[in-house]
Amino acid sequence: MSESLPVRCPACRRSHRYTVPAYPCVCGAPVAAPLDPDRVPAAVGHRSWREEWVTVRCGSCGTHGEWPHPELGCPCGTLLRIPVTGERTEAPAGEGSGRPAGPAVPIRTARDAVTAAVLYLRRLGHDDIRRADQRPTSGIGLAGRGVLAQLDPSPRRATPRDVECLWLTAMTESAACLYFSLSGYTAEARVRADALDVPLFVLDASGAARPQNAPAVALDADAS
Repeated sequence: MSESLPVRCPACRRSHRYTVPAYPCVCGAPVAAPLDPDRVPAAVGHRSWREEWVTVRCGSCGTHGEWPHPELGCPCGTLLRIPVTGERTEAPAGEGSGRPAGPAVPIRTARDAVTAAVLYLRRLGHDDIRRADQRPTSGIGLAGRGVLAQLDPSPRRATPRDVECLWLTAMTESAACLYFSLSGYTAEARVRADALDVPLFVLDASGAARPQNAPAVALDADAS
């Protein structure tokens, strides 16, 4: 069961109960970052890739993986970074060079999934990919000039609400959008994505982005 922690927003003093999300290890066991109750959450101002990741050891197999740093969005607009114990952060492969570090890498952690998604977006001509300013309802948001992508590394399938929220956010930013998932989509999510013309991709274990609907097939043709 994922750990939870009481959190108070330093800006509006509102109290929250934060439950850390769990992600699947390569061995299949759920992994969640250990929260540090003795440290105060900090408001996120300037975002950087280096601060977005935390190294967590799987309690089942002992593997160390890179996972998204726990964060909580307060209704007042403040984004809080939740402290974790023994954290060590580092940037994803290829950061800083502006170009892909090589072919898409096998996916073992959420960080690998982000790297694969970024490499695919660069194949589409988007060389300015960064972490999205607005965090999606689930997963990880990626943004570039004229494009918004959502990556869900969790073991659950994406829902129609996930697709709709991505589409609405992209509409407000006048950007194209696409969705990456490790676990696929519900049948209802596929129908909704087709209606909204949202390309759906599944990242397989090799790091390749596999089109899951007609808009994705059309987009993939441009990347070839």
